[in-house]
Amino acid sequence: MVGRRFFQKGHASISTYSSVAGVSPRRLALVLAGLAASGVVLFLFTSCFGRTSSESSLDAMASASAASNPVSSAASMVMNTVLPELEDGTTSSGLVHRSLSSAALEQSLPLLGQAEARLIRIYQLISQAERHEALKEAESLVSDYPNFHLANLVLGDLLSVYTRPVRQLGDVPDTKAIAATEQLEVLREQSRRRLLALTERPPENSVPSQFLGLSTQSRHAIAVDASRSRLYLFENTRGDGKSTASQMKLVGDYYISVGQSGVDKTSEGDLRTPVGVYYITSSLDAAKLPDLYGSGALPINYPNALDLQRGKTGSGIWLHGSPSEQFARSPQASEGCVVLSNQDLETLLGKVKIRTTPVVIATELRWVAPEALTAERDKFEKTLEAWRTLKSQGNLDQLKTFYSSRFDNQGQKLAEWWPQIEGEVRTLGSRDLELKDLSVLNWRDKDDTMVVTFGEVPVGKTRGMTKRQYWMLEGNEWKIFNEGTV
Repeated sequence: MVGRRFFQKGHASISTYSSVAGVSPRRLALVLAGLAASGVVLFLFTSCFGRTSSESSLDAMASASAASNPVSSAASMVMNTVLPELEDGTTSSGLVHRSLSSAALEQSLPLLGQAEARLIRIYQLISQAERHEALKEAESLVSDYPNFHLANLVLGDLLSVYTRPVRQLGDVPDTKAIAATEQLEVLREQSRRRLLALTERPPENSVPSQFLGLSTQSRHAIAVDASRSRLYLFENTRGDGKSTASQMKLVGDYYISVGQSGVDKTSEGDLRTPVGVYYITSSLDAAKLPDLYGSGALPINYPNALDLQRGKTGSGIWLHGSPSEQFARSPQASEGCVVLSNQDLETLLGKVKIRTTPVVIATELRWVAPEALTAERDKFEKTLEAWRTLKSQGNLDQLKTFYSSRFDNQGQKLAEWWPQIEGEVRTLGSRDLELKDLSVLNWRDKDDTMVVTFGEVPVGKTRGMTKRQYWMLEGNEWKIFNEGTV
């Protein structure tokens, strides 16, 4: 539907690639030369293998290539505008700089969605001067995913190098340049972020700093890095059910889109994606949803207790798929949701469980070794154990000191809500309490917050209530500002 725009509060909005200046979307894709493939060539010639001891040999090869192939030379020149040069060491967020060598790609590609992995494979073929094979693979990718706009541009670029030189990144003929500017910028940024995700990688066995510890009930966990347009899927490999230490394996790494106005949602209709610690609350069948949501949706519990404490508004934040006419969205295209390709969303639908799968959404994730979280987790768990002991003993006066004066549970302040705790203590009698299936997630911004989920089970019983508490560090003491059942 040309030029039409879709809106729904809290969810995605899309603008299709309309016909501009009389040029059809497919024709436009074919004439938008120099976006992806032409730019990728330089990246792969100068960065693919890193700057190693063989640097001079590679420079010589590049010089020879430039002399014999001016198209490759032009493509090499413009890629510097897409990606920064590779550096040694780690980023401020703990990511490791990696080259796009074949060995590095062998580790990364299995984590990507199939279509994205095939796109990166085409980039690799171009770097190896296998243009004919790259063209064949690009034609196959576009045939399988005709709505993958970035793949169409790669194909268009591969075709264009046979007919005219490439002068610069996004080298559109002058008569089409103005009309194509917006589409070029959107796809250029998408291409940059996809490549950056492969050159700045999480260190092996590292985890986002929010994951202090997950219960075995949480078989998977999700972390979203909005700055890199990536969603990371983890498998929880803990098996003993005792220690809460994180034992998480990265099993998926997917491109995503967030809100048109970015992240840090504060109010209804602000076109932003919320940041914080959330849980998946349900799974929505695609058959019952408009085409806009693609293969289905996984709603999360925005606004959570911390959001409400801060007066944030809005609702209806989902992880969902893409409309049939688009394989993937631009990096900032939704009205607040996290949008994946349908292929990647289907992977999530097949793995994650409602109510037990945490979703961390951050402006930028910070990656750490699991053992780096041990001291912080152990210190907090001592506070939690003291709370458990006092409740088991029925010491209500001391127990109350663990609750914040800012406590709020669905509009009930502490004085109004406290009779519920008194009732729970009376029901417990003299029995001790056990906290089973404990998960502890940390969210740190202007405040330091713990999101704690556990089964509260009296000794001698096999079942109890599943509770979630929100703790905040006030001065040097942890205080509960929200508590309820899940």
